[in-house]
Amino acid sequence: MDRVLIHPTADLTARSAGVRLLLALMERQALEVPIHVALTGGSMGIGMLEAIRDEPLVAAVDWSQVHLWWGDERFAEDAERNASQARDALLDALPIPAENIHEVARPGEVDTVAVAAEVYADAVRDVHFAIVILGMGPDGHLASLFPGRDEIEIGGVGAVAVTESPKPPPERVSLSREKLEDADEVWFVAAGADKAEAVAASLAGGEGPEVLPVARVRGASTLWLLDAAAAGIDR
Repeated sequence: MDRVLIHPTADLTARSAGVRLLLALMERQALEVPIHVALTGGSMGIGMLEAIRDEPLVAAVDWSQVHLWWGDERFAEDAERNASQARDALLDALPIPAENIHEVARPGEVDTVAVAAEVYADAVRDVHFAIVILGMGPDGHLASLFPGRDEIEIGGVGAVAVTESPKPPPERVSLSREKLEDADEVWFVAAGADKAEAVAASLAGGEGPEVLPVARVRGASTLWLLDAAAAGIDR
């Protein structure tokens, strides 16, 4: 069953998600290491990292035992890559080994987006995620799994290539639905009234290709961290 936590504003939602991540890492490290986490981009994904840059709890995490991945990434060489923004927001300030940050290959490192997806799928094959953090679009997409497209149906692999994406840039790599769901916890972090309709539809659940992607991905535990507007609450 999904859990839903609602905060008054987007800023408070991002900060709550960031602090919750730090606390979850601390608690898990008392029981198991290493810990694998899939991060997300977008305003909320990057905002939650920015919100905890100066948080004292950052120092309480053993970052040498944390591995960071991404739910999806642009196949591009630019500052708008999720990993690049995450590094600027927080990661470059962390005492985390370089080999614990697992980026999707860029153009020039591999020839095509298909190869980038194959390499990422191979890297993530034996990884079990403690936490997968996901944003969502007003259209109900998550990671780079968009409504009305086949990528969410692809099984047997950890990552898929996306071409002619409805959201630029056209080439992307996304963890597959199967891999996103191979997680102890899936967190959806969303803010804004433009997300309210998709949030409501997602919480209603359902299955099949006509159902929004955000309604079709769940972890062993699923948590929604929303601001009031995304929850459809007028405050």
